[in-house]
Amino acid sequence: MPWARSSRPSSDSSPAAGASAERWCSAPWATASPSSPSSACPRPGAVNWSDDKGREHDMSATTPLADPARAREMFRSGLSSPTAGWAPGYAQANLIAVPADWAEDVRLFCRRNPAPCPVLDETGPGSVATRLADGADLRTDFPGYRVWEHGELVAEPAEVTAHWRDDLVAFLIGCSFTFETALAAAGVPLRHIEQGRNVPMYVTDRQCRPAGRLSGPMVVSMRPIPSGLVPTAREVSGTMPAVHGAPVHEGDPAQLGIRDLSGPDFGDSVEFRTGDIPVFWACGVTPQAAVMASRPPFAITHSPGRMLVTDVRDEEYRTS
Repeated sequence: MPWARSSRPSSDSSPAAGASAERWCSAPWATASPSSPSSACPRPGAVNWSDDKGREHDMSATTPLADPARAREMFRSGLSSPTAGWAPGYAQANLIAVPADWAEDVRLFCRRNPAPCPVLDETGPGSVATRLADGADLRTDFPGYRVWEHGELVAEPAEVTAHWRDDLVAFLIGCSFTFETALAAAGVPLRHIEQGRNVPMYVTDRQCRPAGRLSGPMVVSMRPIPSGLVPTAREVSGTMPAVHGAPVHEGDPAQLGIRDLSGPDFGDSVEFRTGDIPVFWACGVTPQAAVMASRPPFAITHSPGRMLVTDVRDEEYRTS
């Protein structure tokens, strides 16, 4: 396989790689240096973080935090971090909020494209609450947002209280971070967490089924998985279709129209270890690609990789 034909030493300094004698795969799409890990991403051994007001917060009890409500409180206070690995065993959710007169388009788009857009909750117009998380505020409890006007990204605020409108209907869409606890329990390594990076995400050449005024390509997340563990990853994730389910593709990224894995459209590049192959899951950033393609007058989404950490246990979305 082209991604396993040679190897090179890793420059990653994470605990998972630092003392290891293992070498890293120099696949054609992994030759460029990865983007730097997010400085706000919690790491093993971290004991505190500083919010946007300069206040320090102790994280020594558990890193990343295991309590979803406490995690949301930290994000509400200004922490911006990818949420992979946060609150293990709890579901996470993507966000798209649109004016009420576009809600049926989004609803139908999600219904026709259940792999990338599995809806976990839908709010009434103007509501900022969700049944997925007691006391959560959809305007403040994600660790990052995007604001769109006519398909153009106009702001990336830490919270969207000033942007929220009384006519917005919010859709909370399942996230593959939800099944990562089960993957890890089954012995499947998660390279983006090992390396302290956001998961890489790519726009594919696979078009979603259009719905009303919404259309656009499917976005996928990618995880390097040891080839011998791909069947395990497929089986474990496949039991959770409400959070994207089984992979949509394994192996050659060119078959999805992806030319360079070292340059993701969203998130960070992640290095491969020898024997890893790229495995791709449908991704909840797909509605953002539809927003860019279809240009609704207004929308609010989460920042890719920065999810709502919910109070719902991941096992509630397991079908077998």
